[in-house]
Amino acid sequence: MKKDKLQLFLQDGRLEAGCDEAGRGCLAGPVFAAAVILPADFENDLLDDSKKLSEKQRYALRPVIESQALAFAVGIVDNNEIDQINILNASFLAMHRAIDQLSLKPEHLLIDGNRFKAYPLIPHTCIIKGDGKYLSIAAASILAKTYRDDYMNIIHQEFPQYNWSKNKGYPTLHHRRVIRETGITSYHRKTFGDNADQFRLDF
Repeated sequence: MKKDKLQLFLQDGRLEAGCDEAGRGCLAGPVFAAAVILPADFENDLLDDSKKLSEKQRYALRPVIESQALAFAVGIVDNNEIDQINILNASFLAMHRAIDQLSLKPEHLLIDGNRFKAYPLIPHTCIIKGDGKYLSIAAASILAKTYRDDYMNIIHQEFPQYNWSKNKGYPTLHHRRVIRETGITSYHRKTFGDNADQFRLDF
């Protein structure tokens, strides 16, 4: 079955940046976000929501996105900041930090999801499951995911027992079991808000 073709712009002729995050539902590590501005002639039939792609496909697409984008950037909010402001606000902050670093100022932001804290002087549109609808959001989802995976692979070497090279900090049974047996690390998030996608560390 042929997948639906992703759209390039919400409004043609407008400089739009797609934004998405990775790591929101994790027990450990930062949340990463990316912002990507694609050119008007961009085409790529493989580009899709990062969750629908294999790891090999995501890493193959990253240099394509980075070489062809008009601008891209990645923002990071670490676990200590997440504990201070909660994961939802941290996700917004990571997106803001990515937008801050763009070499071009977009005229409009396309945000994956249903909520966002407005970025100063740039209007936005929230799009539920936008990473499967718009190429720029899909591109942002791939950058956020692969850069975060790279980070988790690095800190895995410091604490290999948690198996972050495989679970990337998500609450797998193995990850939760090791936390129960040995406790948490300096990379773990100690507090969680009322968000449904969060797992509380209240063993």
